[in-house]
Amino acid sequence: MIGQDLGGRYEILTRIGGGGMALVYKAHDVLLNRKVAVKVLRQQFVHDEEFIRRFRREAQSAAALSHPNVVSIYDVGQEEDTHYIVMEYIEGHNLNEIIQERAPLQPDEAVRIAMQIADALDHAHQNHIIHRDIKPHNILIGKNGRVKVTDFGIARAVTSSTITQTGSVIGSVHYFSPEHAKGINTGEKSDLYSLGIVLYQMLTAKLPFLGESPISVALKHLQENFEEPRIVNPHIPQSVENVILKAMRKNPSERYNSAHEMLLDLDTCLRPDRLKEPKITFAHVNDLEETRVMPAIRGDIRPTETQEIARPVNSANDEQQKEVELQPKSKSWKKPLTVVGVTLLILGLIIFGFIKLLGVLDVAEVNVPSVVGKTEIEARQMIEAAGLMIEDPILREHNKEIPKDQVLSQSKMNMRVKEGSLIQLTVSDGPELEDIGNYVGKSLQTAIDELGALGITEDQIVVDDPVFSEEAPDTIIQQSPMPGEQYNPESVEFKFVVSKGRETVPMPDLVNKPLDVAKDLIKAYGLTLTDVLYEPSYLHEKDVVISQDPLKPNDKVSKGDKLSLLVSSGPPADAKEHKFNITISPAEAGKTSEVRIEYSDARGENIVSEKRKIKDMQTFTVTVLVAPDTEARVTVFRDNQFIDIKTITYNEIVNGTNTSDLTIPGNEVKETEVPTQTEVTQNNDEPIQEEQQQEQQQP
Repeated sequence: MIGQDLGGRYEILTRIGGGGMALVYKAHDVLLNRKVAVKVLRQQFVHDEEFIRRFRREAQSAAALSHPNVVSIYDVGQEEDTHYIVMEYIEGHNLNEIIQERAPLQPDEAVRIAMQIADALDHAHQNHIIHRDIKPHNILIGKNGRVKVTDFGIARAVTSSTITQTGSVIGSVHYFSPEHAKGINTGEKSDLYSLGIVLYQMLTAKLPFLGESPISVALKHLQENFEEPRIVNPHIPQSVENVILKAMRKNPSERYNSAHEMLLDLDTCLRPDRLKEPKITFAHVNDLEETRVMPAIRGDIRPTETQEIARPVNSANDEQQKEVELQPKSKSWKKPLTVVGVTLLILGLIIFGFIKLLGVLDVAEVNVPSVVGKTEIEARQMIEAAGLMIEDPILREHNKEIPKDQVLSQSKMNMRVKEGSLIQLTVSDGPELEDIGNYVGKSLQTAIDELGALGITEDQIVVDDPVFSEEAPDTIIQQSPMPGEQYNPESVEFKFVVSKGRETVPMPDLVNKPLDVAKDLIKAYGLTLTDVLYEPSYLHEKDVVISQDPLKPNDKVSKGDKLSLLVSSGPPADAKEHKFNITISPAEAGKTSEVRIEYSDARGENIVSEKRKIKDMQTFTVTVLVAPDTEARVTVFRDNQFIDIKTITYNEIVNGTNTSDLTIPGNEVKETEVPTQTEVTQNNDEPIQEEQQQEQQQP
């Protein structure tokens, strides 16, 4: 049911309780955005018209009431085979839980609770509704202390004729009134008797009547007196005990006349002037229905000889009768003798047949083996081996204590019966199993909370080591047992595998790498390349990565993450290339000199093009890239000494100068210092801006 929407409006959140007829869930009303309680008829009763009528009666009974101490009914519905009642959700506990945890309660708290119950009953009785199942389980107490009476599942109108159903009595036996146990009409005073027991239990932490079976408890309500409350708990004021004693009188006429009268007595019972009042007494009332021992009726109850037996007189026949009587009777002995003979013959035949029948029916007796605690198969073998038979069908009941397929009880045991007799077995079906919900896709904490509401402790939940997945961290990706399977809440162990999110790795640096190499790296890391954009670049050769976005180098990335690349399409279309052919000889013929050639162009400053050692004259070609309105230059060093510098402007290239030559001889040319940029400009007859002079000057 959890996660299901009823009527397209009520989203089932978690189970919060249940009884023999229905389960109760906490739900969210999506239309009015509020929490509600939804009572759902158990599936085994959805085809039982009596249970359906009783379920609907609860809604009708409670819906007729509007009182602060009665749980409000909001809606009633049916969706396929699901019958449900939507009611007010009470945040708190039921009275039975409070009694189990804290009883005996203080008198003032117990009286305050009882007053609110009596007020609710007074309102119900005025509306001609009798609850008939007042017990702590049906009393809800909110966090604000407000008492709410619920569960009108067996409530009936005052005009109902009886509460017996094919020989059984509906209700909770420990809180029965004597007239309820008898199965006769139950009125308002029956609810007051039950309220008296609830007050007794709150103040003593005990029930007034206990027994080994429901029947024995019901008989005690009829026949026995209960232990008075002050004997169990001497701290109970006498005035409060008097309320209990009056409410729990076996004779309804000695109880309170109404719930309102009991409410008024509760309202004043804790006043200082009443705390030590005398113990209440009752005059004996002869109750013809009271269970008692009667003397046996003895003697002959036939009419005496002096009694006259009246008979009708028919005067018309009197004369004929007299004439017959006056006639002499014939003496015949043959007829009686014949009658006697026939009678004796018939008696003889009957006796002979009876003897023969006894011979046929005289079946041997055998001992009934005790099979309680045996498995169903073992029990069947033992009973059949004893010459007995098992009555079909075998009864089955859920039982938390007895393992499945083990015999709970048998109809006959520890006795001798005729061979072939039938033995009825009741076999355990084990604990009542629940259907497992689907927790995959939910957070681990959500699953723990939902299972906790079903009575599953955290000790029954095992969480395996988290694994990498596409789901968010702490999301359940596997569960055991599987959804839809049935489980025993007492022994089940849930196993969950949760996600720790995607696996992450440092993002590789793709800048300055060829596009093919970048694509291979992206594929190796399981990433997704969404776009490749191109733009011209002086600094990067064609098909070399300029930048990557949005994943930067060393970012933590997961498989499937997306990125795009900006790739160079080569130099701009208006860029010009120029080649410098540089011929250089060693400083001294026959000796080795180290040559270093640097260039500056649109790609950068002082980029080393060549650096090597030579023994003879060699020619080097340096290609430079020139942007519009700029220039390029090459600088030659030999043995770490500046030798010469040569420049070319963009306009010179446009005008047709694609190559330039520079020749550097050996020691016949005196090495000079590196000229300033101004000198270079004067030698080339080209003006240079003052800012360029400052940037390019060398010492």
